[in-house]
Amino acid sequence: MLVFLVAFVMVVVVLDVREQASSPAPNGVTSYSHLSRNHTEGPVDYPQTPPVGGPHNPVPQNCGFYAEPVRNENAVHSLEHGAVWITYRPDLPGGQVETLRDLAQSNNYVLVSPYPGLPSPVVASAWGKQLRLNSANDPRLEQFVSAYSQGPQTPEPGAACSGGVGSPE
Repeated sequence: MLVFLVAFVMVVVVLDVREQASSPAPNGVTSYSHLSRNHTEGPVDYPQTPPVGGPHNPVPQNCGFYAEPVRNENAVHSLEHGAVWITYRPDLPGGQVETLRDLAQSNNYVLVSPYPGLPSPVVASAWGKQLRLNSANDPRLEQFVSAYSQGPQTPEPGAACSGGVGSPE
């Protein structure tokens, strides 16, 4: 019976990942390639703001909603595990911040945090993918999450987005 249950759960997870991977990407996504997956303890100077991959801390950031900025190096490790990291300018209107909080609370592979100095009010990032948005209410945000959370670009699909650092709200 236990073997049957384990096999059933594995099939459901595989089908869920395939379903998510088949979601179309929204317009406006920028892609990046040749990203290092090396672990490092020190700070990294990333070429994108926020980063979309590259060298990162050996410990991932726990997914969820954060009211304070998180370290790039830990968040990038979460991207390697298939997370979508949604960053927002600290002055984003409260209603839009609540929209992002709800999105993080309804998806186990979404990380949300403020990020000073963003090139647009909201930026959605996945491993090697990024979308700049003027609002958290842009429908492309949910399309991005659907297309890239545990999506085909994920170097380590199925790896946990918990058990790392940070205590999301």
